[in-house]
Amino acid sequence: MSGSMLFSLLLLTCVPCCIISSSANDQLLVNMTLVQNASAIGAYCLDGSLPAYHLHRGSAAGASNWLLQFEGGGWCNSVASCLDRAKTHRGSTLYMDQMEPFSGILSNNASRNPDFYNWNRVKIRYCDGASFAGNSIFDNGTSLLYFRGQRIWEAIILDLLPKGLSNAKKALLGGCSAGGLAVFLHCDNFATYLPTNTSVKCFSDAGFFLDARDIMLNNTMRAFYKNLTSLQGVVDNMDKNCTKSEYYPEQFHHILVPTSADPHGVWNHCKINPAECSPNQIDILQGFRLEMLNALRFFIEYSRRGGLFINSCFAHCQSESEDTWSGADSPRVNNKTIAEAVGDWYFGRRDTMEIDCAYPCDNTCHNLIGLRSSFRHYNGTSRFKHLT
Repeated sequence: MSGSMLFSLLLLTCVPCCIISSSANDQLLVNMTLVQNASAIGAYCLDGSLPAYHLHRGSAAGASNWLLQFEGGGWCNSVASCLDRAKTHRGSTLYMDQMEPFSGILSNNASRNPDFYNWNRVKIRYCDGASFAGNSIFDNGTSLLYFRGQRIWEAIILDLLPKGLSNAKKALLGGCSAGGLAVFLHCDNFATYLPTNTSVKCFSDAGFFLDARDIMLNNTMRAFYKNLTSLQGVVDNMDKNCTKSEYYPEQFHHILVPTSADPHGVWNHCKINPAECSPNQIDILQGFRLEMLNALRFFIEYSRRGGLFINSCFAHCQSESEDTWSGADSPRVNNKTIAEAVGDWYFGRRDTMEIDCAYPCDNTCHNLIGLRSSFRHYNGTSRFKHLT
């Protein structure tokens, strides 16, 4: 990795970075920055609008440190679904709120986010429908869709480099759900933009997706992602080790029990409220948990710098929520919150391989939809392969 970078830097819109609301939680709201020259490299949202991010500047000891967080929000794998998505905030910055709340790992409150509160914190808006990995166009003369997630990633990074990212001393790339998958896809590349002495680490919140069969023994999600990668031109941007193993990237609701596998809604009550799952359904969920652990077994046993925080809560994306990140009643594994686990892992304070007991043993859980988080580490030119 070279210490000097030669890139054509893009211009961006200069706007006031943030305001503080007067809500009870004193919530931080951060203004949107459009990447005005993204068109120079063909970087567009699904509908052709400009990509965007939200930046809140760091201060004091954190002024030279950077946290970049990919937004999540599912995927589209057909022309019809992507056309629908392009008319929403998931596919166009024209429909996005200009002000975005920063909480959890993005908070500027030292008591709620002690390790990262004074870093430069960026939320990268998601508008391509393929975890920032596509690189193609659909144009049939009537409809036009831009599948340019890879270029959106590049355009935003190039905008941030002259803002101080190029001189980062510490850097953390994170993301939730589909954004968590984007972390795996772009972690290696992120490190190449930064100086060789930068401590670069990557954190995926609920972004490790199993290539598992559903309750009808069908490979529903495998077919979904094959269509996705083909439509959006994702394959060329994926780690070849991942594509060879066919380890395609939501777990309970969309992999194990998709609607197509439960046409009579037998699992509906269980999916809405896990306390209403039958003993047989609990057994199936436990089997799914074991399949997850088995998929991560090599990493668990042999990774010396990586970390894990796997809990048994039905909670999706815990890193950006005040309730689940570091609150007094946030979920815990071995009496440790996810905020403490991430901080311990990033700063090397202690090993972080936290794996919860099986549901429903954890009485600290209080949210729905499950989370699995995993961390990856880079320091200088030291690299780890993708978790596949």
